[in-house]
Amino acid sequence: MIPVAGSDRFEGNCPNCGAPVKFTFKQAVQTVCGFCKSVVVRHGVDLQLVGKVADPLIDASPIQIATEGQHGGQPFVVVGRIVYEYWGGRWNEWYLAFNGGANGWLSDAQLEYAISFPMNAAVPSEVARGERLNLGNETFTVTSHTRARYVGVEGEMPFTTWDKSESSFADLRGANRRFATIDYSEQPPLVFAGLLVDYDDLKLRNVKIFEGWQ
Repeated sequence: MIPVAGSDRFEGNCPNCGAPVKFTFKQAVQTVCGFCKSVVVRHGVDLQLVGKVADPLIDASPIQIATEGQHGGQPFVVVGRIVYEYWGGRWNEWYLAFNGGANGWLSDAQLEYAISFPMNAAVPSEVARGERLNLGNETFTVTSHTRARYVGVEGEMPFTTWDKSESSFADLRGANRRFATIDYSEQPPLVFAGLLVDYDDLKLRNVKIFEGWQ
């Protein structure tokens, strides 16, 4: 019996090439075929082909799908990735599944790392650098406002990303290394809040090894 969407696991065949595809995590509604790189979305027991990842998404990040680590004493595994491109280069948003059932994001941009989680917060339709915002019971300052283009995706996602184009993102900083971001690709905007983290503190395992590393 094949479980329906929303259960713990789902298995089917790629609508493009017929290779097996798996949705391992409960919240996953999109995945990428490991054989032909087709982007596949599930609707109940039906799988829909929505596009194909043309870009190989190669970069110098040591993080990859199935990398394991921990944050706040809670183990996690990397299950998905979105890549964005802007005037200064690219950055990764890694989708994390925590052992306790929570899900978060690890932002990986030019050796700066932040882990954040979705939060319910009303924010302005536009923000400017230097503006101060109250999110929950914390005060943040807008440090950057970036327009970025969706480049590609791999692994499992809790939503479909294929139809996203250029969007605006605002990064914010708070006291004690607190971090937040506003994603204007949706209306109302999506808000995520968390913490700037050091690479070593993540205690990552199963990372990519590059030639010359010790």
